[in-house]
Amino acid sequence: MTSSTTVQIPAYIAGTWDIDASHSTVGFSVRHMMVSKVRGYFREFSGEIVTAEDPAQSRVTAQVDMDSIDTRQEQRDAHIKSADFFDVGNHTEMTFRSTAVKTDGADWTVEGDLTIKGITKPVVLELELNGFGPDAYGGTRAGFSAKTEISRKEYGVDIDMPMDGGGVVVGDKITVELEIEAVLRTA
Repeated sequence: MTSSTTVQIPAYIAGTWDIDASHSTVGFSVRHMMVSKVRGYFREFSGEIVTAEDPAQSRVTAQVDMDSIDTRQEQRDAHIKSADFFDVGNHTEMTFRSTAVKTDGADWTVEGDLTIKGITKPVVLELELNGFGPDAYGGTRAGFSAKTEISRKEYGVDIDMPMDGGGVVVGDKITVELEIEAVLRTA
């Protein structure tokens, strides 16, 4: 069904969707040693997307298991889980709850509250609607890509590791990138 609002999205379907973690990615990158970027992702996460008849009334909630971080280097992952960074022993989950969905022509954003280490800050995700359609199992799928940048220090991840000669080992700016595939719930 197509939205009945003035915003038309090809093949748009209103409904409640569950994030399919096996076909989705919650990833990030951060400047490392002032010369490159380290990329990582979280292996365990879940969420719900509600696409409303009026797309601007849609909403999303998501939870990420902080212990599931994977940067492809066990020693680094253990350090990131420590009190120096995420303090996973006391803060097991990162959460996101949308507060607004907005469009400016073909450009979409999702505004919401991101909570890391018990600190909640507003973020704006640049959203790309990838499509809606049937899957091979008789169900219906939707795809979304989103991106934002956050300051790790604003969330209490404020360890500084200065380098000899200037600069820091880990940058403050974190780029968050999401590739989300969701499955439409059936009654």
